[in-house]
Amino acid sequence: MTEPATPVDLLARTAALVDIASPSREEQALVDILEAELRSNVHLDVTRVGDNLVARTLLGRPQRLIFAGHTDTVPAADNATARIDGDRLFGVGSSDMKGGLVVMLELARTTVDPAMDCTYVFYAREEVAGIESGLGELFETRPDLLEGDAAILGEPTDALIEAGCQGTLRFRMVLHGARAHTARAWMGRNAVHRLAPVLQILDAYEPRRPVIDGCQFHEALQAVAIEGGVAGNVVPDSAAVTINFRFAPDRTMAEAETHVRGLFASCLEPEDSLELVDASDAAAPGLGHPLLASLAERAGGEVLAKLGWTDVARFAAQGIPAVNFGPGDNRIAHTAGEYLDREPLEKVWSVVHALVTEGVPTT
Repeated sequence: MTEPATPVDLLARTAALVDIASPSREEQALVDILEAELRSNVHLDVTRVGDNLVARTLLGRPQRLIFAGHTDTVPAADNATARIDGDRLFGVGSSDMKGGLVVMLELARTTVDPAMDCTYVFYAREEVAGIESGLGELFETRPDLLEGDAAILGEPTDALIEAGCQGTLRFRMVLHGARAHTARAWMGRNAVHRLAPVLQILDAYEPRRPVIDGCQFHEALQAVAIEGGVAGNVVPDSAAVTINFRFAPDRTMAEAETHVRGLFASCLEPEDSLELVDASDAAAPGLGHPLLASLAERAGGEVLAKLGWTDVARFAAQGIPAVNFGPGDNRIAHTAGEYLDREPLEKVWSVVHALVTEGVPTT
């Protein structure tokens, strides 16, 4: 059967999905519609787990490629209704990532005889705490649905390949002092003042920029919150700083934690604490896999390192190399002016459609 080279108007299709509200934890209406459409295609095996939807081809091909994207958006900011102006679509989730969902949906619907088996994963609750992730739910309860050789996430990359992702650690450091009246400050010990050397270490920190598989990552160590103070006339006896460390995938999570603890060891006294409160691992670029190498070649242009954290790390943790490749622009995602342009949307479609229908070249 001949596969269609050009599907329906992808931008208009995305606008229709934007008009179906799906903020985190409220994806059901959108998933109901996606499920009905996918189940109408006899070449797909469709499974729903809660508000997560998985559609697969079962053709017995030697390789399986996974496409994954989240159905939720951040809350609307006076942009709940889609608006198309020329070749630009405005609306919440247009960039992150209903354009990517449309590519997946059209690929699943129209590609009945792919060169490799394909799995299409539409999962809930990506924009909230990682513990709520629908993809995490699937890996925990139905890992059989996520078996595959490589994965492509439709996260917004403006039609560029962003390989791997950096890990992230968040620490909360609490330093102690002794209360006193500020008129007799010498009788106390100011815990806020004790933060000074901590902030100096942060300010002087020189981030690494390792190149891994041709992709340059850029680590970052930042204070993201400070707490302290009792009253305008009291020497504070406690102060806290929250520290975020973004680390490249050539470090393990344990190595990254050891690195941060070593930096601040001299600032801590026995009664102080440095608690790790959140952690997500990094993922290597994975471009050595033939499916992803072929994707990168077809996409052309520079392959970038993903400096933020994405669900490629969940796939990598299961031994499935993955990259980010989607039509949106992450620089304007989550903003009131979020938009999606036709050109990157159609480019992503053409690249993944060619990969799925033609497969990896043998020469």
